[in-house]
Amino acid sequence: MSRDARWKALLELLVERGRLEVEEAAAELEVSAATIRRDFDQLAEQQMLVRTRGGAVVHGVSYELPLRYKTARRASEKQRIAKAVADLLAPGEAVGLTGGTTTTEVARALAVRGDLATGSPALTIVTNALNIANELAVRPQFKIVVTGGVARPQSYELIGPLADGVLGQITLDVAVLGVVAFDVTHGAAAHDEAEAAINRLLCERAERVVVAADSSKLGQRAFARICGADQVNTLVTDTAVGQETVRRFEEAGVRVLAV
Repeated sequence: MSRDARWKALLELLVERGRLEVEEAAAELEVSAATIRRDFDQLAEQQMLVRTRGGAVVHGVSYELPLRYKTARRASEKQRIAKAVADLLAPGEAVGLTGGTTTTEVARALAVRGDLATGSPALTIVTNALNIANELAVRPQFKIVVTGGVARPQSYELIGPLADGVLGQITLDVAVLGVVAFDVTHGAAAHDEAEAAINRLLCERAERVVVAADSSKLGQRAFARICGADQVNTLVTDTAVGQETVRRFEEAGVRVLAV
């Protein structure tokens, strides 16, 4: 197992459990205790965790795993969700994409759609996510519009008032939201208030809003509200979603696609 793969796995376990012991982590990953101690020390230097005697705990009270360490979480579900979202988008539309692992997969699904191989443009993509813009900029059939702002290291998203000038001058057919929580009562939400504010602007500029979220995020709450459930047209999630959850969203007027 490579170092990057170990670090991803360690941080996944740490977020899930809150605390990890060296011997426990070594057994889980089938590596030596010395390797885990070294990994913990290096991750602590990056302020990704806090070292304790014999192990590590998550860094801070509220923990958000940076995007580069989240790519393996529920990967198959996110890829299915992404393909379903991509299939909802019509050639020629203007599409807003927020940052996040699921929306990054949406961008990749769009890139391989055969009917979007040509066009002038095949799609207009407006995003505040640097990694999404980077992936799609090499596709000449896509017109890529990047908002202004200050880069947020955790999510590669541009945030702050510099984005307002761009978003205030455009209209979108669809906004695709990646969220950390989506609840009928509390709406769609993010960890960071500045990130939520940009996502909210994308929603306001769009004719319809699609939330792309795996089932673990449904019925959850997070600190910064993006929009209410009444502003969301479609939720695309995975088949592990509970029927009661589906019923509540549908009663709130949200179309639910479970893939």
